[in-house]
Amino acid sequence: MVSLLLMTIGGAGMYSISVVMPHIERDFGIARADASLPYTLTMIGFGVGGILMGRLSDRFGVIVPVLIGAVGLGIGFTAAGLASGIFVFALAQGVCVGLLGTSATFAPLVADTTQWFDRRRGIALAICMSGNYAAGTVWPPVMQYFIDQVGWRQTYVGMGVFCVVAMLPLAWVLRRPPPAAAPATPATGGGVQATTSSSRPLGFSPNTLTVLLCVAGVACCVAMSMPQVHIVAYCADLNFGAARGAEMLSLMLGMGVISRLVSGWISDHIGGLRTLLLGSVLQGIALLMFLPFDGLVSLYVVSAMFGLFQGGIVPAYALIVREYFPPAQAGARTGTVLMATLLGMALGGWLSGAIFDWSGSYRAAFVNGIGWNLLNFTIIGWLLLRARRMGVVGGRLAAA
Repeated sequence: MVSLLLMTIGGAGMYSISVVMPHIERDFGIARADASLPYTLTMIGFGVGGILMGRLSDRFGVIVPVLIGAVGLGIGFTAAGLASGIFVFALAQGVCVGLLGTSATFAPLVADTTQWFDRRRGIALAICMSGNYAAGTVWPPVMQYFIDQVGWRQTYVGMGVFCVVAMLPLAWVLRRPPPAAAPATPATGGGVQATTSSSRPLGFSPNTLTVLLCVAGVACCVAMSMPQVHIVAYCADLNFGAARGAEMLSLMLGMGVISRLVSGWISDHIGGLRTLLLGSVLQGIALLMFLPFDGLVSLYVVSAMFGLFQGGIVPAYALIVREYFPPAQAGARTGTVLMATLLGMALGGWLSGAIFDWSGSYRAAFVNGIGWNLLNFTIIGWLLLRARRMGVVGGRLAAA
């Protein structure tokens, strides 16, 4: 529960830009691609920070990165709210909010959760990582309300103060280290537990498999970022208003919470690779639905469908890492793979804005996202085929 709360609070850094993008575009007098740059830098910082914070967690325990994250978010939101131009704003978002702040409430908490559970690890991860989407459900409407009342700058400063005050006491609860990992033993249900510390997971070297998961993570999240980052601006362009876009983002991510919980239950039964492949297929279908439907009601429906279809994708990567790599590497490898997903969000957020500036509409940006989703489907489908040929399914060796 504490991890869920911390991820919900720290996740503000991921979704704040989507809400304030129209406001900074207007106040700073910049193009859409330039207004997307702070999001890109935040995701890059988030991703790189995930590796750094994962290593700190492996060495000192999860409490250290969480304390750093609380201070980073406080400084970052305050500095961004007081920024006089896009450069300072983007720097505060990328370094303080992304690198030192939000990253500390993601990869370290995910890796820590995987080490507390052997059974039902998938649903435990889903509950923890639902905080990421709960943040997207809670923060956009709350931010939009305060922006309408007092302005985006004052809202940012208030968020910085809240993060420090709320996160520091919660971090203290996480001071206990996780239990020592038990060695792999034969399963009782007719199969044999796969050796997660194998030097050749799925027939690859550990680094090769990590790279493949990273490429897949970039691809799926370039696709995922298009609606998540630009739905508010998209609605403003369609004359529905930014408030309607914030509501759609909140709905999208609220359905993502449900998706994560359901996908966690599914992954406990079919494994991480199959869950990821299922999520990839469903995300592609949802992206296709944005092309023919651009009415107000239909966008609410498609946004809900998108959230419901893609929410289980990112947790599946953490589960795959835990299935095929040893616990001692959990923080670093989970941080690396999750970094790739965040770099995909960063690239997709900027790329969609650049395509909009070039084409004058978001249609080409949606098509671009569908193409990246196909790349993800291809990689994960190939890995699953290798797993089936080797008799490794869902982290277990098939019975002889």
